[in-house]
Amino acid sequence: MAKPDIHIPRAMTAFLCTILQICFGTVYAWSFFQTLLVRQLGWSFTETAWAFSIAIFSLGTSATWAGAMLPRLGPRKLAVAGSIMFSGGYLIASLALHLDILALFYLGYGVVGGAGIGLGYVTPVATAAKWFPDRKGRVTGIVVMGFGVGAFLLSKILAPFLVLRTEEDLTLVFLWLGVVFACILLPASALLRDPPNAVSPAARTPHGATASGDSVMPYLRSSEFILMWIVFFFNIAAGISIISFQSELLQEVWGLADPSIEPATLAEYGATLIAVSSLCNGVGRLFWGLLSDRISRVSIFRILLASQMIVFGILMTERNPWIFSALVCYVLLCFGGGFATMPSFVLDVFGSEKMSTIYGAILTAWAAAGITGPLYVGYLKDEYPDRAVIYCFLIGILMLGLGYVFSYLLNDDRIRLHRPTLESTLRQFGISPHGREATTD
Repeated sequence: MAKPDIHIPRAMTAFLCTILQICFGTVYAWSFFQTLLVRQLGWSFTETAWAFSIAIFSLGTSATWAGAMLPRLGPRKLAVAGSIMFSGGYLIASLALHLDILALFYLGYGVVGGAGIGLGYVTPVATAAKWFPDRKGRVTGIVVMGFGVGAFLLSKILAPFLVLRTEEDLTLVFLWLGVVFACILLPASALLRDPPNAVSPAARTPHGATASGDSVMPYLRSSEFILMWIVFFFNIAAGISIISFQSELLQEVWGLADPSIEPATLAEYGATLIAVSSLCNGVGRLFWGLLSDRISRVSIFRILLASQMIVFGILMTERNPWIFSALVCYVLLCFGGGFATMPSFVLDVFGSEKMSTIYGAILTAWAAAGITGPLYVGYLKDEYPDRAVIYCFLIGILMLGLGYVFSYLLNDDRIRLHRPTLESTLRQFGISPHGREATTD
């Protein structure tokens, strides 16, 4: 006999979803470890950048699968699986550091840990939206903001504490991070549920189909999806190139401004920038998400891309560390804004029934950007250490400019590949054809 399901208050569900996002969002504190890995293990910047790129690529690709499987499996199974893989990735990475095996580090931190984040990333957002249909925009903004501020907690609290207590033994640091995350994530994941009135996973439709039986493939091949993917990719690629090396970039700028600063002080400055910029990443997800409800989603992306082009141009030659830091924080504000706006954009264009699958597919842009952005910066720092900053921002301007051009081919109109039926029209307005209020993903 099956055990009765546990019902928890929806406020607690929102809290659990935010906790999950905070833990998974610590991946953006990667640059905190970048210099330590290069200094202690002798790996190059390009080699260490691959670890972060693989993690983001695995994140994006696994999130695509998770978005399609969420209606069938439900949030608890995906969240638990993602939590186990994310925590286990740190444990494998710890072993890799102990054995000094770079490939094993890629497997643990990159493939296993990154895939775990992807499984867990889609789940809290969709689940929170189901519990708060009356405040969907606000609650999802709060939840995704947690992903943005995760790097703050790791770079300013947890990681410095562990580095100090272990005397910079990265093997122990990664080991303890895996243990701590497991202790937080597994209980939170186990409590995650759909609301009582949601359709059970067993009653969901097969992979690749919506509730009305329509395949999503024609929508994934549509020009609207392709253009949204391209614009999303360029915004992410420009921002993630900064995220992956922001600590090193700031330390380089501070070193030019004051060559007498000790390396330990420079590292502290870098960690502070990670922390503050991660808060901007989180705030940007809430701010731009709310603003996109007042003006069009397309207008938001044009503002994000155009304003960053100006900021990147200034960053190419700016050598005042304070101004440099403020501009980097604005880039992270816009980076988070793209992630806040895209879910609502997908909902507007493709409808609620297809949202989780199509949004999961569009996150492959995140995967592609995760490979592109960090690797070209790592290459520049290895090959052109004196001019890496200038080249980095110049390439960023080119990517943002391409995204801005493609944004003029976008629109917010609902896509229709066939004539609407009475059933699809009722579902569009949240009404079940059978007389019940429709639930949405």
